[in-house]
Amino acid sequence: MTALNVAVIGAGPAGIYASDILSKSGLDVNIDLFERLPAPYGLVRYGVAPDHPRIKQIIVALYKILQRGDIRLLGNVEIGRDVTIDDLREHYDAVIIATGADRDAPLNIPGVDLPESYGAADFVSWYDGNPDYPRTWPLEAKKIAVVGVGNVALDVARVLAKHAEDMMVTEVPENVAEGLKNNPVTDVHVFGRRGPAQVKFTPLELRELGKVPDVDIIVSEEDFDFDEGSEQALRESNQQRQVVKTLTNYAMADEDEHTASRRIHIHLFQSPAEIVADDQGHVKAIRTERTELTGDGNVRGTGVITTWPVQAVYRAVGYYSSPIPGLPFDTARGVVPNVEGRVVPTPEAGEDEALTGIYATGWIKRGPVGLIGSTKSDAQQTISHLVEDANAGRLHASSNAVGHEAMVNLLNERGVEFTTWEGWELLDEYERALGSEYGELPEGRGVRERVKVVSRRAMTDISRGSDSKPTDLIGQMGEMGVPSAPERFDDYTGPGRSK
Repeated sequence: MTALNVAVIGAGPAGIYASDILSKSGLDVNIDLFERLPAPYGLVRYGVAPDHPRIKQIIVALYKILQRGDIRLLGNVEIGRDVTIDDLREHYDAVIIATGADRDAPLNIPGVDLPESYGAADFVSWYDGNPDYPRTWPLEAKKIAVVGVGNVALDVARVLAKHAEDMMVTEVPENVAEGLKNNPVTDVHVFGRRGPAQVKFTPLELRELGKVPDVDIIVSEEDFDFDEGSEQALRESNQQRQVVKTLTNYAMADEDEHTASRRIHIHLFQSPAEIVADDQGHVKAIRTERTELTGDGNVRGTGVITTWPVQAVYRAVGYYSSPIPGLPFDTARGVVPNVEGRVVPTPEAGEDEALTGIYATGWIKRGPVGLIGSTKSDAQQTISHLVEDANAGRLHASSNAVGHEAMVNLLNERGVEFTTWEGWELLDEYERALGSEYGELPEGRGVRERVKVVSRRAMTDISRGSDSKPTDLIGQMGEMGVPSAPERFDDYTGPGRSK
């Protein structure tokens, strides 16, 4: 029996963990890992704040998997533009979709389309240096609303409130550091529609929020209410008990201790109702409706409306996946329709209608919920079905030109400047060297371990070992003919959006 050749699309945690599990499945298998950006790690590199407390541990784990060399990275390759699903089916016996979620879930309230109403995913992509997003961001508001009570909302609130000099110890790109220096913000208001027993913060991230220099965390004692559904949630989850304890500690702080120049306010039982415009059509406030518990942990509106003066609103109510050209897509759920990871032609289709050799894992499979542990168990389920199909003899490429060399030949024929794992190690070393050039940061803040390169052109040249030294590490979106985020997404909300 010849080796199985598998293409995995998406080099974030979902794709890397699926590749790792497949490599240890007992099959004789060759795995190519495709990534549309020149660098690996997906949302760990481009969707988590650079000062996120767990980011380094996650990257170390992913690095160890790819460093082994048995999973080959093909970066800077976009499925649907550089190669098609049909190309992959021609050259691989199976294809696993692990593209994650890269857009904001909608928030359908009046005023959501005002110019200072932003999706968190677009803002995160800016401050994480995604090459397909603008190089500047309009940080002009003194008072800001963040809608959502998950870790992304915490990341956004923290980055907005944190002083730029305290971000310099991270891998923050130079253009982002420069933009944050001029941020005039004084107050960031985080709104959640349910209570402390229902928020989606994780304990570590919530505790870390209180350690940000010169930023106070303010929680009202009036926002603590628990019904039977809440009590049950607390009994069943030690993590949720820790979250409530941390919120309680913030609420019990003496007001005299709130002396910082910037504040993050966490408001619970407040459901966003409307974003209000001034006479010129710019954001001047957000209106929320007070909610109350219904006994089962859910809430209902009370009709009590509060107007909060703000000049910008960031929506962090969840992520939404993008379709993959050539594959079915469930627009209602924002996933590729599948049965336990086997891709099916419609959301209503059963397992017996599965598309042979096409699988899904991660957020593109189940929606944008769950952390790393969920991603691993998710991949295990998908891979178990792939192994079952392989052992049953159902997986075959549609041509005899199969595997890595055939794909490399195709990419070279099409002039695709793809990157590799060896190329990532060159870029990794380059970014670390940029950090070390800074030396010690002022006032004992530590050292810059890395400075992220933003330009797609520069990232690609460094990764491909170009002899010429890059002169512009920031660049502009749209380099190398790659469509920018404003061009790709009709729901894009950052700078440069179409009017």
